[in-house]
This record gives sequence, C-alpha cells and structure tokens, in this order.
Amino acid sequence: MLKTKITEMFGIKHPIANAAMGPFKTNDLCIAVSEAGGLGMISHTNVSPSGIESNYVKAMIKNLDYVVERTEGIFGFNIRTSRVEPGIDKLISELSRHISENTKLKKQCLYALTSAGSARRMPQNEDFQKLRKDSQIKHFHVAPALWLADKCVSAGCDGLVVNGFEGGGHQAYERVGSAVILQQVVQKHPNIPKIAAGGLASGAGLALALAAGADGISMGSRFIASKDSEFHDNYKDIIPPAKANDTIVKTGNLSIIRMWRNKYSTAKGEIKSKEEKIAEEQAIEKKRSVMSSEELKEEYKKDFIKNYAIYEGDVESGIVPLGQSIGVIESIENVSDILEKCIKDAENALKKATNYII
Repeated sequence: MLKTKITEMFGIKHPIANAAMGPFKTNDLCIAVSEAGGLGMISHTNVSPSGIESNYVKAMIKNLDYVVERTEGIFGFNIRTSRVEPGIDKLISELSRHISENTKLKKQCLYALTSAGSARRMPQNEDFQKLRKDSQIKHFHVAPALWLADKCVSAGCDGLVVNGFEGGGHQAYERVGSAVILQQVVQKHPNIPKIAAGGLASGAGLALALAAGADGISMGSRFIASKDSEFHDNYKDIIPPAKANDTIVKTGNLSIIRMWRNKYSTAKGEIKSKEEKIAEEQAIEKKRSVMSSEELKEEYKKDFIKNYAIYEGDVESGIVPLGQSIGVIESIENVSDILEKCIKDAENALKKATNYII
C-alpha cells in the first residue's frame, strides 16, 4: 500500500482517481473506482440514468443519488466553472444543499473538483461554505499552468489537480507538459496536496508522479479502457492498439482540446488565440441567456449529438477525447485489476529507485 496526503485526506486505500470526463456520464466508472479503493469522480454532465435532462442540476443530483446508493466508497463530483456554462452558481448551491441533506452523501462525497474556469466560484458560494463547515468535503481545482495554480492557492483550495498537456480533453493554451508543470507547482507550492494528471496510465506513471512530489494521480484514458466504464465498446476498442501520436489538438468548446485523430478532428478548424476564444464564449453565453429551459434542453441535445457521436459508438463523426497515454495502454481490464497493478508496479518502481541511493 502507498500512504500519501491524498489517501490520508480522503481515507482511501489508493492514491488514484478517475478523471472528470464531462459531458460524458461516468457514474458506473465512479462506483468501480470507489469500490476498488480509489477516488471516484462523477463528471459534469446533463446526462443522468434517465437520459438527457433539461438542466445540469437535475442530472447531477440524480447521478449523486445513483452513485451513493451503489457504493460505500469515497467519491466526488466535477463542476466546470467556465463563463459559457449556464447556471453554475445555482448548480453549486443545489448540489451543496442536496449533499448536506443526505447523511450518506455527506459522509462519502468528499471530493469537489472545479475546472475550466474560476477557482473562486465554489469557495465563495454560501451553500458550499455551509457544507464545508458541516462535513469533511475538500475542494480541488484543475491547474494546467503555474499562474493558475497560484490563483487556486489564493482562492483557498484544499488541493490541486496539476494537469499536463499530454492529457485528453480540454487543455490550457500554455501547452506545458505534465513533468514540467508538476515540478513548477511543487517548487512554488510544496505543501498543498497535489494530484498529477495528463499522460499517466500505469504504475510507472504513478511512481514518477509521487517521486516528483505529487500525492496521487488522476487517470482518464486508462479508465475509459476498462470493463466497468459505461463508454461504448467502440470507444474502448480504439485504445489498446493506439500509439501516443494518434491524438490531435484543435479548437474545442472551452479551449483547445486533445482528441482522437479521426474525420471530425482532422477537419476541425485551427486553434484560436485565447482572446478569440473568450470572445466566442461571451457570444455563446449571451445567446443562451435569453433561452427558455426547453430551448436550452434542445440546444444541449443538438450540441451533444453533434459533437459527441462517440456516445452512440460513432468513432469518426465527433469528438473522441483521448490523451497521449493511450500509447502505453495495452488491454481493457477491470477497474480493480487496473488499480491493483498500478499500485504493485509503482511500489516495485519506488523500491528499485532506492537502490540508486548510496
């Protein structure tokens, strides 16, 4: 077993979390990771066990209830705090109140992860403040650049997910790799708990991160390629034969995004500057602000179907988020076996490393 700040903070067996993968639903994956002794994650999505919901609040509350009824393990949820995400403050309030009113949730849902926006929106929310005082919940924020890590620390975050450019999904314009950003954050903020992410999919990756100063890792692509995740088999089957350079970075909904090299991604436009992207986000926000709930539901549904055809198994017509770690994933395994092998291999690597000390 490995003992770190993360295992002690959350009372979990293994310092491994599954990455947030919204807009996909990751309830079953969250349960499997939690049951295996890791830190499960419910992704920010408007998809619940009932299907596509009219708003995020309905979906996320249903997902929280679904997960807590099926595991005794520790888990958390992600909220993207981007300016283009509608109703974020309400979502934070509603989820905080819902957790506060459910004794089992308050005991097990201990990991609140924000990303893709401000680190301050959650800790400044009055309902989350009350939940924080009345439970052991911890707030982490994704930091893909050093200046963002600085903001997270200033905001009073309990910890950081230090995310490198190798990872799948949305990434930072700074394009800093996992090894460099982790060293930078460890150097400047040595005491705050850190979960490393981006390009990590094995025990060797876990050992690398721990040796460099992280307290755990978060894996996305490795867990997509698991028997327990609810992703389509066509999505999973891409990964074992893939190479590390089978991904491409283009413009995404929130920033630049790393995804599978397919018809959709190769035809997508060139990456915009950060300033151009912000202007685009503001236009989207303005458009959605005058929509009714039914209009928003239809907007989300069309966007989801258009961009995420992979949800139904179409690997060519939409976004297929994957990181460069696909180059080291050779098989589709049970989550419990993935965690067990990661821990065993990390322990062996760390023990072997001590032989270099004389």
